[in-house]
Amino acid sequence: MDRPAWAPEGVDMMQPSPARMYDALLGGSHNFEVDRLAAQRGSRLVPDLPRLALSNRAFLRRAVRYLIEAGITQFLDIGSGIPTAGNVHEIVRECDPGARVLYVDIDPVAVAHSRAILVGQQNYGAIEGDLREPADLLARIRDTGLIDPEQPVGILLIAVLHLLADDDLPAAKVDALRRAVPSGSHIAISHLTSALRPDDAAALHKSSQHGNQVGIQFRSRAAITEMFDGWELVEPGVVELPMWRPESERDRHEAPGRSLGLAGVGCKS
Repeated sequence: MDRPAWAPEGVDMMQPSPARMYDALLGGSHNFEVDRLAAQRGSRLVPDLPRLALSNRAFLRRAVRYLIEAGITQFLDIGSGIPTAGNVHEIVRECDPGARVLYVDIDPVAVAHSRAILVGQQNYGAIEGDLREPADLLARIRDTGLIDPEQPVGILLIAVLHLLADDDLPAAKVDALRRAVPSGSHIAISHLTSALRPDDAAALHKSSQHGNQVGIQFRSRAAITEMFDGWELVEPGVVELPMWRPESERDRHEAPGRSLGLAGVGCKS
């Protein structure tokens, strides 16, 4: 298989990646055949899976805009994936050209592509990092000099915590981030859930165990809400993706009561 120009050396083109699978569901072009096949397998089980991806992307846009209105001028996008249309720095640039964005991902393809599109832009950067190792991750973030640790930061954990197993203690990882940032910081989380469609969630979870894929954890509403412990939840709390402050009917990619994703935003007082 020929290696595309955007794929760095050393990346296993036979190993599916959640970041590239998400890119495939959004109709992007930075994915391999193994990623497209995995995304297609999920879509056969749950045909509205691409709409879920669009709904998640729309939540990201609204959350970033909300955080800018709340005074956030620096963003930490952990598990950023492949930057497709409407990525964080594009949203930020429209609202506050002086704001800073640091993308973090464990996938070297995602990081390499992020760096390629950010060449020559001083306010934005991208690094490799692992959310499962918060101390190392925070050290890498500090080393960039892009994020001021004394100023409030907007932490974005969009569709990444469900990639952590229960043994990884995802709520504890979120709490480690909370303790590392100053008052006034905000966090936005979206997470796959088994709350509304347990049968579909179970089918997708089983599919995610196929071959060498990364397992996906569909968690309850209570487990997802627990991740906001220590944060002051912003209204309307932890809700279905399209129900978090929709700006128009364009944001309702999924019917109410049907979303496989929950989302919320919290503030550190």
